[in-house]
Amino acid sequence: MSFTPEFLSGRQIREKFLQFFEARQHQRLPSASLVPEDPTVLLTIAGMLPFKPIFLGQRERDYPRATTSQKCIRTNDIENVGRTARHHTFFEMLGNFSFGDYFKPEAIAWGWELMTEVYGLPPERLIVSVFREDDEAFDIWHKNIGIAKHRIQRMGEEDNFWKSGPTGPCGPCSEIYYDFHPELGDDDIDLEDDSRFIELYNLVFMQYNRDSDGSLTPLQNKNIDTGMGLERMAQVLQTVPNNYETDLIFPIIKRAAAIAQLRYDDADAKTQVSLKVIGDHVRAVVHLIADGVRASNIGRGYVLRRLIRRVVRHGRLIGIEGAFITQVAETAIRVSEDAYANLRERQEFINRELSREEAQFLKTLERGEKLLGEILATNPQQISGEDAFTLYDTYGFPLELTQEIAEEQGIGVDIDGFEVEMERQRDRARAAHETIDLTVQGSLDELAENLHPTAFLGYTDNQANVQVTAVLVEGHRVESAEAGETVQVVLDRTPFYAESGGQIGDRGYLSGETLVVRIEDVKKEGDIFIHFGRVERGTLNLGDTVTAQIDRACRRRAQANHSATHLLQAALKQLVDESVSQAGSLVAFDRLRFDFNCPRALTPEDVQHVEDLVNTWIAEAHGAQVAEMPLEDAKRKGAVAMFGEKYADVVRVIDFPGVSMELCGGTHVSNTAEIGAFKIISESGISSGVRRIEAVSGPAVLDYLNSRDGVVKELCDRFKVKPEEVGDRVTSLQEELKAAQKQLAALNAELAVAKSDQLLSEAETVGEFKILVANLGTADSKSLQTAAERLQQKLGDAAVVLGGIPSEGKVSLVAAFSPAVNQKGVQAGKFIGGIAKLCGGGGGGRPNLAQAGGRDASQLPAALEAAKSQLREALG
Repeated sequence: MSFTPEFLSGRQIREKFLQFFEARQHQRLPSASLVPEDPTVLLTIAGMLPFKPIFLGQRERDYPRATTSQKCIRTNDIENVGRTARHHTFFEMLGNFSFGDYFKPEAIAWGWELMTEVYGLPPERLIVSVFREDDEAFDIWHKNIGIAKHRIQRMGEEDNFWKSGPTGPCGPCSEIYYDFHPELGDDDIDLEDDSRFIELYNLVFMQYNRDSDGSLTPLQNKNIDTGMGLERMAQVLQTVPNNYETDLIFPIIKRAAAIAQLRYDDADAKTQVSLKVIGDHVRAVVHLIADGVRASNIGRGYVLRRLIRRVVRHGRLIGIEGAFITQVAETAIRVSEDAYANLRERQEFINRELSREEAQFLKTLERGEKLLGEILATNPQQISGEDAFTLYDTYGFPLELTQEIAEEQGIGVDIDGFEVEMERQRDRARAAHETIDLTVQGSLDELAENLHPTAFLGYTDNQANVQVTAVLVEGHRVESAEAGETVQVVLDRTPFYAESGGQIGDRGYLSGETLVVRIEDVKKEGDIFIHFGRVERGTLNLGDTVTAQIDRACRRRAQANHSATHLLQAALKQLVDESVSQAGSLVAFDRLRFDFNCPRALTPEDVQHVEDLVNTWIAEAHGAQVAEMPLEDAKRKGAVAMFGEKYADVVRVIDFPGVSMELCGGTHVSNTAEIGAFKIISESGISSGVRRIEAVSGPAVLDYLNSRDGVVKELCDRFKVKPEEVGDRVTSLQEELKAAQKQLAALNAELAVAKSDQLLSEAETVGEFKILVANLGTADSKSLQTAAERLQQKLGDAAVVLGGIPSEGKVSLVAAFSPAVNQKGVQAGKFIGGIAKLCGGGGGGRPNLAQAGGRDASQLPAALEAAKSQLREALG
């Protein structure tokens, strides 16, 4: 029963599938991004995910049938990657979908036709499964297709029943399996035996709605959702032992092997596993980065970072030293670029992200592996939670990597102990972090239950007559508050903007006939606005009607800064990198701060160009168009959303046409001309791949320039120069200072040498060696080194140790040993490091010459005495 299928490349398998269903009136659609629109999942994990809103009835269908090749990422079984024949983090799912159009008869018939006629698989090699209660599907397979009953396996709900969740659309499945060993016969068929059977094609018949009580009701519109794994079909049609050796992955593996100067076929099983991990993970990371994911310590970014680190780690295991991942990524891009053109288009960005992460992790790996090696050298039965946490917290060494390396050595890791240490760290962080307690004694929890949401009027009104619905003093609900008391006030409606989206809360007043309450801040607890303030005059009573009025000058400054932030992001995308995305922001009255993901540092020229472009847009007086619309409409229009932020179904869009369009709930200018001016104060990196720009706009620019002008005037007065001459004068002073410092250093060195020559007579003879230990007062380390080397050369076979206190609280130590001293087993680096510990420091160096330092100058005499004693013992 031997069978040799027609060889089809991965590209041909994909294209034949899509063409097959295209010919049957299916709309061919491109793969959706690995970053899904669905906020309930981190990454696109299945071919049907982009259509989930249609299946759930949340979105109208644009076509009755569709077909796709969808890229997917799953990391729940990451430890199996490379160890089994078919586990992957990245894979492609070929699918055909019906949205209330055709159903089981067509889906089954087309699935069988695809398998047997398009891909040419012999019917006797195919086994089918159905849900145990799905007699309809069983009959179609048996009566319509002609499959013998004993080759149709009924399976339980766990294997053959799909559901979107505890409630909602669901339905039975039917699967087509390929049999690698039909010679074993049809008795006792076990589809769980993955050494014999491989599932190729899964057909989901979405025909029921499950209620909260578990009952099933037939859907009016029944749907079809199918999936065929491209890698699995390639394994079958290319007759290779596993998915990794198909043309979809094996070229990547061969490239990694070549870099390691290995041949895959000659490698042992452990090395082959590492090569498979590299092949799989590199494919995953290039697609993730191409879809806009950046490495970080949270969410999707952490998935990416973890995969990159596993690639680097397994590269080290097979003997690759240094950076290599971009070389392998080039092959991964070449293999997939026909189907996914964005890989080649974004190759430069992919390489930058990979290179940065790889370089950073290689440093981490070197430090962590050294410490972990020391821990493992003690032959522990288990790595303690404390040690694992130290590796994680101090050295940035991921816990899962510690687990992997420990597993390779046959030992475990105390995860519970690690979690205890992690919780202690969280407790320390909480204890050190001061916050405003909005839920003292649960008062605001009660408010949230008993009060209606606060209506926000601030987009159109600067003041309004409102009613006081709650008053709190020191967290307790009260009926009234007197002058002098600090209060938290809830109103039925308010013109005050509450802190959100990076914009701080408004300031202003609540007033009545005899009442004045100064409001300093506003925050939100759910849908309730909390006004923080102080009663300055009169009495504030629960139920009062008061006038709420914002500080208009502060609001105008906040509006200018918030709109400037939008323009700033647009300028960065246009001039620096289109992939720039917001990572955080602050919109205050006096300044703005914008954190953004960026693959590289900005040059001074970049910063100036960005500032110039923002000011150009301000001068062009672009009017703002503010609209509320469905989230999907906003995205289709190209509105920029903050990555990872969850939005309501209806969103507010701030559009400066031709310049910037963003989803935003903040307050903004009605025209860019109202911003006035924009000035970048600083640009810096705050973490790996994240930059920060601080800037001012509007009236704050004048404040900033006045402050800088004052500094320049003071410098002009001090230096007696014109403003344009300040730079030259500072340069001149710096050069004079450098010259003076060099001259001083030379004099100190001469002084140290002069003092040292006087010490020659104090050298002590121990056996065949000379020992000289002395304190040279205020000599610095360089002077000590010059003197020590000179003394050792003049004394011959000698050990010289000199100390000094160059500045208050600082100790310098130098040791110079002759080769003969080294031959006695005394190394300068190790010796002086031990002496420095007595002064609260450390150090080291070469066997013949080493330096060290300390912080406790009071211990220098004792340390030098200890040095003398140890040298006598070692050389005597």
